[in-house]
Order: sequence, then structure tokens, then C-alpha cells
Amino acid sequence: MSDNKPSDGSATTHFGYKQVPVESKHKHVAGVFHSVASKYDMMNDLMSLGTHRVLKQYLLELSSVRKGQKVLDLAGGTGDITKLLSKNVGPEGKVMLCDINDSMLSVGRDRLLDDGFAGNIHYVQANGEVLPFEDGFFDCVTIGYGIRNFTDKSKALIELLRVLRPGGRLLILEFSKPQTEFVSKAYDLYAKSWPIVGKLVAGDSESYQYLNESIRMHPDQDTFKTMMEDAGFEKVEYFNLLGGVSAIHRGFKF
Repeated sequence: MSDNKPSDGSATTHFGYKQVPVESKHKHVAGVFHSVASKYDMMNDLMSLGTHRVLKQYLLELSSVRKGQKVLDLAGGTGDITKLLSKNVGPEGKVMLCDINDSMLSVGRDRLLDDGFAGNIHYVQANGEVLPFEDGFFDCVTIGYGIRNFTDKSKALIELLRVLRPGGRLLILEFSKPQTEFVSKAYDLYAKSWPIVGKLVAGDSESYQYLNESIRMHPDQDTFKTMMEDAGFEKVEYFNLLGGVSAIHRGFKF
């Protein structure tokens, strides 16, 4: 979605359905994830009926990550995808769990350590639009349900291309646009319950209202495919999941 410039010249962008100054969006998003971090995994399982775990496993299969590779799990939050990647790269590989939000990163680190994951996982707090990694450092980058929260998605995609080695690939799992009217209506009806569940279970309805709105504001499959191509990715394709409720986009750097 494009930014708007009001008459005073200051740029704005969307935070859900609201317009906020570009420079403050990350603070608004941070507030959401500080609020939900402690119950993020439980709410994911509850709201997705556990399907998010199946989709993340499919992301891993599409990534073709193998032993000894270096992988960035960006906006990795509580580490679901990091855990899968860690098993695949083995002790000689490396997985960077990177998130801009220290609350999410802390929950993810504690959870992974409690589950016995240590040696090949490293933790970095950073903005996905300005990454602290050298050019061509990673074999693969993954993002699971995080790209829609970025302030400047196009800038982030260019940065991700930079940190990938030639032959490397980017995989993004994100909510997308349902492909039939029936799925769209059923999904809309179901999603309306999320703020109510958020209030009852996590004591927070506003964050899950933002979740709903941020999904609606995210570009559709073809638009996002074009954004990846414009950033320089090649052989870009997407895989619709759950009738288009989610999609995995994959692109390569050559």
C-alpha cells in the first residue's frame, strides 16, 4: 500500500485502518507485540485451530534448507520457524532469529532454550528495513506472518535481497486474499471473533482488532509478487494455502 502525504508534507502510512506518521508506525506495532508476546503462541494455536504449524512446516519444505547453511528468520517472534530451521541446518549451520520487538525476542529465546535448542541459533534485535548483516551472508531468509507489519515493505525486500548470497532464496508466509467468495465470507465471519477471543483469553481486544485490519491492508498475492520482482527477486511464485487465506511467496537472488 502506498504512503500518503498530507498538505503539511509529512508522510503517513497505515496502522490497520488508521493513518499514522511513517516514523511512528514501528512504535505502534511495537505496542501491539509487547502486549501480546506472553500469550502469542497460545493465541496463534487457538485462532488458527493449529493450522499455522502445518503451514510453517510447508514453508520449511519449500525452503530446501539443508545442513551447514546460514538462514535468517526475520520477524521470527517466538521462534516456531527458527526451531524447524535449526533442525535442518544442523550443528554446522546457523540460524539468526531476528525481531525488532524485544518482548517477542525474549519469549522466543526463553522458549527455544527451554526446548533444548541452543548451539546453532543466534538472536538479533533489528529493524528488517536496515539489517546489521554483510552482503550475501545468508543462504535463505524466511518471514512468517511478519511482513505486513513493516513500515516500508519495498525497502525491506531490497534489504533482504542484499543479505542473500547469489542462489539464495526468500520465503514469506503471510495472510493473503481468499480466492473464492465462499472462503472470503467464511473467513471474514470467523475473523470477526478474534478481538472477542483476544479480550477473553489475553485481556486485549485492540491488538487483535489491529491484526484483522493489518491483514486487510496487506497487498494481494499478485501485487506482492510484483513488489518482490521490483525489488530484484527472480523466479518469484506464490503458493495459496487454505483457499488463499494465507500464501507463501518465494523468490531467488541470481
